[in-house]
Amino acid sequence: MFSLLLLNLEEYYFEQHTANHIINKDCKDERKFRGSLKICSKSIIFEPDDNVQPIIKIPLRDCSSIKAPEDNEANNPFTRNTPGGISVVCSQVFLIKERNVIAPYKTVRGRTEHLFQLDVAWKVGDVVQTLHQLYRASCLDKMGDQAAMITAILQSRLARTSFDKYRFQSISETLHMECKAEMVTPLVTNPGHVCVSDANLYFQPLNGYPKPVVQITLQNVRRIYKRRHGLMPLGLEVFCTENDLCSDIYLKFYSCQDRDEVYRLIAKYIENHIAEHTAESYVLQWQRGHISNYQYLLHLNNLADRSCNDLSQYPVFPWIIADYSSSVLDLTKPETFRDLSKPIGALNKERLDRLVKRYQEMPEPKFMYGSHYSSPGYVLFYLVRVAPEYMLCLQNGKFDHADRMFNSIAETWKNCLDGATDFKELIPEFYESDSSFLVNSLKLDLGKRQGGKMVEDVELPPWASGPDDFLQKCQEALESPYVSEHLHEWIDIIFGYKQKGSEAVAAHNVFHPLTYEGGVDLNSIMDPNEKVALLTQILEFGQTPKQLFTTPHPQRKIQKLKSLSRTSSHSTSIAESPVSPNEESFEDLTEESITLAWNNIAKLKLDTQCKIHKEAITGIAVTCNGSSVFTTSQDSTLKMFSRDSKTIQRSVSFSNMALSSCLILPGDTTVISSSWDNHIYFYSIAFGRQQDVLLGHDDAVSKICWRDGRLFSASWDSTVKVWHCVPGETLSNKKHHFELLAHLEHDVSVNTMDLNAANTILASGTKEGTISVWDVTTATVLHQLPHHSGTVFHAAFSPDSRHLLSTGEDCCFKVIDVQTGMLVSSVTTEEPQRCFKWDGNTILSGSQSGELLVWDLLGGKVTERIKGHTGAVMSMWMNEQCNSVITGGEDKQIMFWKLQY
Repeated sequence: MFSLLLLNLEEYYFEQHTANHIINKDCKDERKFRGSLKICSKSIIFEPDDNVQPIIKIPLRDCSSIKAPEDNEANNPFTRNTPGGISVVCSQVFLIKERNVIAPYKTVRGRTEHLFQLDVAWKVGDVVQTLHQLYRASCLDKMGDQAAMITAILQSRLARTSFDKYRFQSISETLHMECKAEMVTPLVTNPGHVCVSDANLYFQPLNGYPKPVVQITLQNVRRIYKRRHGLMPLGLEVFCTENDLCSDIYLKFYSCQDRDEVYRLIAKYIENHIAEHTAESYVLQWQRGHISNYQYLLHLNNLADRSCNDLSQYPVFPWIIADYSSSVLDLTKPETFRDLSKPIGALNKERLDRLVKRYQEMPEPKFMYGSHYSSPGYVLFYLVRVAPEYMLCLQNGKFDHADRMFNSIAETWKNCLDGATDFKELIPEFYESDSSFLVNSLKLDLGKRQGGKMVEDVELPPWASGPDDFLQKCQEALESPYVSEHLHEWIDIIFGYKQKGSEAVAAHNVFHPLTYEGGVDLNSIMDPNEKVALLTQILEFGQTPKQLFTTPHPQRKIQKLKSLSRTSSHSTSIAESPVSPNEESFEDLTEESITLAWNNIAKLKLDTQCKIHKEAITGIAVTCNGSSVFTTSQDSTLKMFSRDSKTIQRSVSFSNMALSSCLILPGDTTVISSSWDNHIYFYSIAFGRQQDVLLGHDDAVSKICWRDGRLFSASWDSTVKVWHCVPGETLSNKKHHFELLAHLEHDVSVNTMDLNAANTILASGTKEGTISVWDVTTATVLHQLPHHSGTVFHAAFSPDSRHLLSTGEDCCFKVIDVQTGMLVSSVTTEEPQRCFKWDGNTILSGSQSGELLVWDLLGGKVTERIKGHTGAVMSMWMNEQCNSVITGGEDKQIMFWKLQY
């Protein structure tokens, strides 16, 4: 059966004609075979209807004569009485798939003459003229000239045709755009016309193969990716599923403008515009265990231009297991696993020493490895048993030598460790459920090894009972705690900051310059022959993925083995769980009640509301027993409100300037308020008077925090200060003693801050949008991140202190990984969110318009809107159990909310 894989690499299939192939014309043993004559850019292919007969492939460059019978040849017995006949004389023919068996091509050398009789005789002239054109192209000495002439012929054909509008699914469809493009499948491309209507995406192949039109309903599209194809930004891949490895269509356009316009037309049909996901947007989901290691690697491959339709950029997955000799695979031992912090080439020190020595002696451009970790040859090395025709296409009709085949897992791993030129990683199939690539179920004759043994199924390690068990154990290894905690190191090498530059050199991770994105600008190369040679070299050698991260990748920490089942298809057994089922601690129960509260946070109901200030409320603090609520306001007052009697019990004014925040010291005896008058005021609840005052800044104090006897104050004077406070003895009128411990200098006004649970890391947000992360113990800045445009309204650490969430006037939520400073999530909001509480996954925010919004951070969407204030929500308090909330608004009101579930 005909396939585009019968074509040479970079060859096109133009047209087909129903015909007879006549052998030994006018002889006793004359034979006639019905079939289809295919005209391709570098060959003539005849596919007989009877699949017992071989497919015949005649390379045009090997032809000495292609002609139709002419009047002066009336006496030629080969062409006489054959209307519609085309005679082809050649020196070499390939016989393919005889008896419909996939096997290496048979080559028939020597002069042979073939007569093809077209059913439609009047087409002979056009067909012969086309073949003469293509023959002239194939005889050109230089590959670049050949490619240029074939491209001109192709573009002329495309220009003479257009999309057939009768192929529309509905007569009411509206055409938005039509252009020329090629449909990409592994190793081959198929030219035709792309059409986008208001309901569908269509591709109509020029040759009508494999079907007259490919149609995709736009409403079914879930993901689209712009792709780099052949080193040029011309590809577009469309998926109608969320997680599948393979796409529904991959298109290569002839201009970047056409590609971008088709992308734009399709993108508007995608809910939440998943097409615009960045690598960072998946980091948080992975760290939080909402997607598995496998899914995360799949997303990164997608975003790095890796595609199953492009074998030079096939998805790359790591070798995980290093033990292929034990009878039992022990995933609790670190030595079971490969060192994920090193590239394959650096795992064997002796080999690495030799490579480094050669690298140091090499002239520029230097590289450590003469072959890549992913290439078309390596992909098909693994997949030859299920994709033999791809291997035959890549290797000119031959399989590789039997001893170089994928014969054994252990043997392949050993060669990757010891081989002088073998540095290949794995492919996704090793971590999926289809084990057919390990089994020779097609009964292919893949040759005989040196010892006389035939190449059959892949030999598995002793710890695998069969192919399915092998894949299951590979999956378990990929999702194991060890790999979860070390996978970021491999990501740094393949997709991250160790991929290029000095970090790559230090990590022994330097490949040939041509393999990197931007390593060569094809548009700058004027010589077509040089361009074709370069492109062929790069596509066959393999390509390094697009660099996704330029800073160290955050680590994923599995806090409890018993929760691992969320990230793996294999649940952890009770024996592996660190907490026995009958010994749940009080902390576990508290944690469960908090989890329950956050799972039901959308069920918050308004309990009470009171207007207690004359201006916007800026701060809320509540006593331990919850009976008294203290609020600060831009009206310059601190008020004490009784929740029981719903009355104001105290109202204090320290100056005529606005107060910005408040907190209650442990013991519920003192309230501290910060003011726009540069002061911090201490108010004694017991004695009902101002107890002390600290003039700590040169401009308004915007936020205060109290931790472990230390006061932290942020100010518009561009500083955060850390004070040690020795409490005064109020009865004897002794004042607090303030000792300045640290002075954290910023470039502009600081508007907000927060401390992690251990009180060792402080985060600050400025009026110009910068988030700074500080080490409090050394008073040094760890990260300075310009993540917002405009004022940062609020920033807070997650309960586990691994992430920091911030919001600003730019209508964005940003999440950073505290350890690395990497932005791991960004969510755009309709309006500014002024304040929030979060549990690491879900956000309860107060908006500029006064609503309370519940956000699914990982999904990047609002799940509930709760009507609240009539102006911006300026401040928010939540109790430890997370089931009671108080908000203060620009409308001068405080609102009490309770969870009802």
